[in-house]
Amino acid sequence: MTPLAATLLAFAIYFLGYRFYARRIARRSFELNDTRQTPAHALKDGRDYVPTRRWILFGHHYASIAGLAPMLGPAIAVIWGWVPAMIWVVLGTVFIGAVHDFSALVLSIRAKGKSVGRIAEDIIGHRAKLLFHALIVFLVGLTLGVFVQVVAQLFSIVFYPSAVTPTASLMAIAVVIGFLSYRRGVPLRILVPIGAALMFGSIWLGAVLPPPVLGVEQWSYILLGYGFIASVLPVWLLLQPRDFLNSILLYLALIGIFVSFLLKNPEFVAPAFNPEPTGAPPIFPFVFIVIACGAVSGFHGLVSSGTTSKQLDRESDAPFVGYGAMVGESILGLSAVLATTAGFSSRAAWHTHYATWEAADGLAQKLDAYISGAANFLTTLGLPLEAGKAFMALVAVSFALTTLDSGTRILRYNLEEVADSLKVPAAGNRYVASLLAVGIIGFFALLKVGGVPAGTLLWALFGTTNQIMAGLTLLSVTLYLYFRKKPFGFALAPMVFMVAITLAAMVYSLAQYAAQGNILLLVVGGVILLLAIGLVVEGVLRVTVGRDAAIAGIRRAFPDS
Repeated sequence: MTPLAATLLAFAIYFLGYRFYARRIARRSFELNDTRQTPAHALKDGRDYVPTRRWILFGHHYASIAGLAPMLGPAIAVIWGWVPAMIWVVLGTVFIGAVHDFSALVLSIRAKGKSVGRIAEDIIGHRAKLLFHALIVFLVGLTLGVFVQVVAQLFSIVFYPSAVTPTASLMAIAVVIGFLSYRRGVPLRILVPIGAALMFGSIWLGAVLPPPVLGVEQWSYILLGYGFIASVLPVWLLLQPRDFLNSILLYLALIGIFVSFLLKNPEFVAPAFNPEPTGAPPIFPFVFIVIACGAVSGFHGLVSSGTTSKQLDRESDAPFVGYGAMVGESILGLSAVLATTAGFSSRAAWHTHYATWEAADGLAQKLDAYISGAANFLTTLGLPLEAGKAFMALVAVSFALTTLDSGTRILRYNLEEVADSLKVPAAGNRYVASLLAVGIIGFFALLKVGGVPAGTLLWALFGTTNQIMAGLTLLSVTLYLYFRKKPFGFALAPMVFMVAITLAAMVYSLAQYAAQGNILLLVVGGVILLLAIGLVVEGVLRVTVGRDAAIAGIRRAFPDS
């Protein structure tokens, strides 16, 4: 099959999944009803709970979930061949990832905007909430800490310092748009075209102005400060307009990539299957783990139940925002598969880059493969290769930062919930909780072990932690529907699959860490495995001996559903 034929088939599957599968779930299982008041209206406070138009919220949600991971994961998974990578990116999204995001969003709006951790307490029990929050703090802190490191490196003089000016300009433009829209009532149809024009003008400005010369550590502190500010500001002032503008940037990038791909009509230079690359772990289950956010991601459930559920205007907007945005992220993952399998100049170049697992692994190598491959496509539109690389680097940086600002706020929400459970009101203050969140992120970004940032050392645990979070979120969805006697098979099957393959991957990885004598990964990975098993056991107990408590918890937490 040619890359073009495979891509057209993928888009057909996306359309059918959204048009029929998502609507079937919305109608039969969740019974979405616009007469129910969403948390954005019931708890409206002008800061976190803000009713938002669905196109604006789609842009926020899409930009928040589409960080570096959907570019990074597929860019390494193609070492096993383009067929398994493309199948999982497309089918994994339609039947698992988009279902997960959509379901987490619906459960959260029915539970007054609670996070998946608090929802787990209501459905599975108090111990489940504690286990969930422990996983959430580790996953979000690790992810954002590594993103801080990667963006700080991209901003440095060695990589793409030309991205600094447009990135800073985008923040300023977003604040002005947010203020004029929400405080002065200026229509978005006027503000958005002007903001987009200024945003693209700043790209040119970044190319001609001398870049600031700062080190990686200095940039890391600046980024952490930005995360704190973004966490405490009202969502309408920075997050919503910035994410919406960022989504426009991504739409333009994806349109450019796929149009140039169509015109170029390249051949695959990667093999269809490469089951045993040198030094790589087994293709099964690790192809599902490595691709991560390109197909399914537990982090997305945190976004759905963190910032997005507090802004949803109507229940009927949930499929478009939750399911639709994940399809959009999968298209980004699909572009990564194409860029790293058909975007290389030759088979020899591909085999050189993917000669071994060690050669292709590593965040910088993954990102460079995607940026270079996508830029190679864009040359078909007349864009010089170096200009294309600079543009794609800006896209990568912008989406890493949207994940950073939304993720810091999400971590703040979860820390506030922990503070409430522990009866420590001072720690639940949004400024204190934001400082704690930034401190956790900074731990992974700045603390060095043997000269290497802790986040970089622990990044090997990201994929398994992220995927087990997705499986456990689907466990809550399954139990919620089961006890309410609604169709739940669409959540049960993906939940069993995700939990099974992730636990298998975790056991295999722990055996490898033990053989290598890697005590840090062995201990931390072992703790995560025990937390995951504990949550699965709690879920089983809820169905067997804890049915009455589960039904009571659901009635208390979801009174209107």
